[in-house]
Amino acid sequence: MDGFDVVIHLSGENIAGRWTDQKKRRIRDSRVFSTDFLSQALAKSEKKPNTFICASAIGYYGSRGDEALTEESLSGDGFFPEVCREWEFATEPASDAGIRVVNLRTGIVLSRSGGALRQMLLPFKLGLGGRIGDGRQYWSWIHIADFISAVQHILCDVGGRASSPVHAPVNMVAPNPLTNAEFTRVLANVLKRPALLPAPAFALRLVFGELADEGLLASARVVPKKLLESAFQFRFPELKSAFDDLLI
Repeated sequence: MDGFDVVIHLSGENIAGRWTDQKKRRIRDSRVFSTDFLSQALAKSEKKPNTFICASAIGYYGSRGDEALTEESLSGDGFFPEVCREWEFATEPASDAGIRVVNLRTGIVLSRSGGALRQMLLPFKLGLGGRIGDGRQYWSWIHIADFISAVQHILCDVGGRASSPVHAPVNMVAPNPLTNAEFTRVLANVLKRPALLPAPAFALRLVFGELADEGLLASARVVPKKLLESAFQFRFPELKSAFDDLLI
């Protein structure tokens, strides 16, 4: 591991699917063990990197209704908040060795090529989309171009050029989270389709089990405080402009 300026670690078992005990174990172990392995190796290297960037998730906060959540907000309750705490804690060997560590608490990344948006497109294009549950849960999202630019922005301190480098957790979300009802309405409007068929919460729980409550129905109104304070400029701060870029 000697000789790298920056190490970026984004891997982990996909959280989609029913959370069986085996699936939950893969979700946790793929994140925590790999991060600990890398962190230990970097800490022991002779020529240490300036920065270790490691994925995390806004699942750290749990489901918090309409509470505005910044990087200073406490972690929530549940399986995924517990995983995120262990995931971030696993970077401590690198931090203790003097390496700048940045944990990317990432929301829904919007992309043409994969992720949540790709899974939503077919039903919405067929006019079969709609809110999830009561639609009042907040969804925090980010355009993939802004995600990549934000990582580049965080790395601006490599070589000591930035006066106020970004450290520790960073909320990787756009500055305007929306409720699920608003999110689905914007998506339907951009696609020029109706959004009249809600997915009932009880049906989601039958299909997805624990993932329904900790993922689809969870409310996380997350604010990118550190990015905004460090003068990061979002290209797509509004959901409509993000969808216009990705879908039109």
